[in-house]
Amino acid sequence: MPEIAIGLTGETTQVVTTEKTAAYWGSGLVAAFATPALVALMENAAFNAVKPLLSETQTTVGAEVNIKHLAATPVGMTVRARAELSQMDGRKLVFKVEAWDDVEKIGEGTHTRFVVDLVRFNQRFEQKRAAKRTTDGKSG
Repeated sequence: MPEIAIGLTGETTQVVTTEKTAAYWGSGLVAAFATPALVALMENAAFNAVKPLLSETQTTVGAEVNIKHLAATPVGMTVRARAELSQMDGRKLVFKVEAWDDVEKIGEGTHTRFVVDLVRFNQRFEQKRAAKRTTDGKSG
């Protein structure tokens, strides 16, 4: 199986629907592609870059996003994001991310992900859930 390496790329596309607009997400009043939806699109492109190279016991999780939303995209247009792995430091993966609609470039920036072990991640997740149940059960 190939290894994760600098230059690895991933992409994703989707059609902008009402559910992907700033007005729907509550991040603004306009019926244009929402910035949170743009972030999700870019994260998905980065995940798609490494997903085929991970073992069944691994995944990646997003840790940092630094993007510019450059242009508005109306409902009905297709948006596409591309992520290219530009830096690696152990489990830390930094991607250059860009996105376009049918007319122009709509976003650019960087996105950091970490490769994690699913069993260990889920154990920590369940410990946190149990801690929350314990604090919820205490009377104040």
